[in-house]
Amino acid sequence: MSTPKSVIELAKKAGAKMIDFKFVDTFGTWQHFSCPIRELNEEIFSEGLGFDGSSIRGWKSIEASDMLAMPDPATAFIDPFCAVPTLSVTCTVAETDTKESYTRDPRGIAQRSEKYLTSTGLADQAFIGPEAEFFIFDNVQYDSKTNGTFYSIDSEEGIWNAGRDEMPNLGYKIRHKEGYFPVAPADTQQDIRTEMSLVMEELGIQIERQHHEVATAGQAEIDYRFSPLVTAADWMMIYKYVVKNVAKKHGKTACFMPKPLFGDNGSGMHTHQSLWKKGKPLFAGNEYAGLSKMALYYAGGLLKHAKALCAICNPTTNSYKRLVPGYEAPVNLAYSSRNRSAAIRIPTYSENPKAKRLEYRPPDPAANPYLAFAALLMAGLDGIQNKIHPGEPLDKNIYELPPEELKKVPNVAGSLDEALNCLEKDHEFLLKGDVFTMDFLDMWISTKRKEHDALRLRPHPYEFHLYYDV
Repeated sequence: MSTPKSVIELAKKAGAKMIDFKFVDTFGTWQHFSCPIRELNEEIFSEGLGFDGSSIRGWKSIEASDMLAMPDPATAFIDPFCAVPTLSVTCTVAETDTKESYTRDPRGIAQRSEKYLTSTGLADQAFIGPEAEFFIFDNVQYDSKTNGTFYSIDSEEGIWNAGRDEMPNLGYKIRHKEGYFPVAPADTQQDIRTEMSLVMEELGIQIERQHHEVATAGQAEIDYRFSPLVTAADWMMIYKYVVKNVAKKHGKTACFMPKPLFGDNGSGMHTHQSLWKKGKPLFAGNEYAGLSKMALYYAGGLLKHAKALCAICNPTTNSYKRLVPGYEAPVNLAYSSRNRSAAIRIPTYSENPKAKRLEYRPPDPAANPYLAFAALLMAGLDGIQNKIHPGEPLDKNIYELPPEELKKVPNVAGSLDEALNCLEKDHEFLLKGDVFTMDFLDMWISTKRKEHDALRLRPHPYEFHLYYDV
């Protein structure tokens, strides 16, 4: 286990000259400030470092803006992208008077969810294994003005470049929805994904696999091993940091938007979940697909609260360009051992009880991982506590269901606005153990409504195609 003393030794061994303190803001972006290495001592891990919280989105007002960044020694690593040797440490943000985690700090919320889990006596660990997809593009341009708006994305792999004069154009372009597992030369990004994976490994993240994803134009996925909830969220922040910076090193840009391309697959963050107690897995049993009753009830909680969860796990207007019924998106509020259009899939690759888990498929990588993982845990625990059965599994081909049967299968929220309305009505499960607070949820809903309205107020380019000559 890392200690302040071991972190200081790590810095000395690496010849670090700076220490970088990172923390996550409300909406999932890493923020940071740096100090000369002489400021590193054991006391800062208990005393924290002061900063102004009024400039962080969704946080303090200016008359009460003093906050503390409390470094966690378990998160220390040598930053692989700094020219000067730099020690990086992730912080939980705390109040200056009590040193208790700030109720709007996402990492603090995730930590409270783990404490709440332990307090229930149901389990002592929640393991999370996220599968975040992303795109690696060669160029992106966008603008939004009073009199016009546009975006333009390009990739050497993009099928739209099959006819481009590239002198020479070798023709190895990935067709729409055919990007799953082709080898080089069609897959141009094997080496860059490998570099991303190896950098993450050097930073302590256990990578399981990397591969090209379904869409054209450089869609990718790198999976890492499941870990305790807060650690899984810490790793997701490092994951994004590494992916973006390795891409930049190669003159490319990485995009975690759920749906950057029209007419092809979007990017999800399928999230594997299981509960353990005293080192033993609790989701293996004799029920459907080898699940325990606890796992089924956990699934029932996820399905019951799924529309409200969308407001946190699918937190952008763009998220709902991916979650569209009738395509491969996991919009159907059901569970299945096979059906990937169901919101919950039970992987059956292994009979090992330690591998038994639920894969919740609606989330996307625009989500703040600390908030998303905490909310999913709270929904699952609510299902266990109230013995919410998830109903019958959906093992039929959803695309072949007759209309009258399909109508019986509910869907996730269809828009950010609908998701926020559902969260307003269904949030009591998040407030247990003071994991989330009404202050946080009110702020979240208000801020996200402004995002929804900002898009709603702007003309869309396709509207000119449809309506200019009316």
